[in-house]
Amino acid sequence: MKIVLPGGTGQVGTILDRALTAAGHDVTVLTRRPARPHHIGWDGTALGRWAEAIDGCDVVINLAGRSVSCRYTAENLRAMMDSRVDSARVIGEAIATAARPPRVWLQMSTATVYAHRFEAAHDEATGVIGGSEAGVPDYWAYSVRIAENWERAQAEAPTAATRKVALRSAMVMSPDRGGVFDVLSRLARLGLGGPVAGGAQYVSWIHDEDFVRAVEFLIAREDIEGPVNLAAPGPVPHRAFMRALRTAWGVPVGLPATRWMAELGAFALRTDTELLLKSRRVVPGRLRSAGFAFAFPEWDRAAASLVGRARGVRGASGGAAGAGGRGAA
Repeated sequence: MKIVLPGGTGQVGTILDRALTAAGHDVTVLTRRPARPHHIGWDGTALGRWAEAIDGCDVVINLAGRSVSCRYTAENLRAMMDSRVDSARVIGEAIATAARPPRVWLQMSTATVYAHRFEAAHDEATGVIGGSEAGVPDYWAYSVRIAENWERAQAEAPTAATRKVALRSAMVMSPDRGGVFDVLSRLARLGLGGPVAGGAQYVSWIHDEDFVRAVEFLIAREDIEGPVNLAAPGPVPHRAFMRALRTAWGVPVGLPATRWMAELGAFALRTDTELLLKSRRVVPGRLRSAGFAFAFPEWDRAAASLVGRARGVRGASGGAAGAGGRGAA
């Protein structure tokens, strides 16, 4: 197939580019900083020559958006919103004006759209959209509005000939440098991988191999459209998540961190504690009901797989594999 990846130079884009190219597909990446032969420049806001790549392609997988790995200042939150909504809007315009529109448009979204809660899991049918929970920072609601507006920009695009799927993705775990697994693994190996703020908050995640397989599954399943949760069926509390990660690395203990210690650490790393403290208990209702079988449904086995790959890469090259942050434009 001919597949176009807007924003395909971040961590998730690199995973998909690598896997889809290896599978024999013709992949084109739209990026602000083209650096390889299959890259095409775009600005993510206005139609241009890049739209020619979409006319006649089979699949668009839009991943564009400012990375969430930053301090959640007002300026950065606006950039997260604008980069996601603008890119989805202009992709919709390119598809709407194409003589031969793609048959499916997969639009990246986020499991952060769901409410912060512990007692029940969110699936697509019964999950509660967040933003008004008591006792959480006000700006967490803005993250939910970003997700809602992101999905709305896709849903409202006038692309009747193109099936549309919103990928409500949990954190994609891969050993690529700079990704969330790499960051958490460094903390675990330093003995700092204990529970944060008690560790009761749930972590939703998906192994990168299952993420790629789920994308391929959704491309093939012409009967599925709308929001789909891309998350393993086994979300776990943070304390259990980090314990399994430490076990996979052979690290016996991990120092716990209080909320204020997490705030200091996030400030030093120029990121935000929402990524650690929000309880994301998300399950893949639609994928499982459609017959998708996860290769890595439970975190302990997934962590062992990822650590094994990370060790193999380090042994071969002396450094971690792969590409940069969690967002790209």
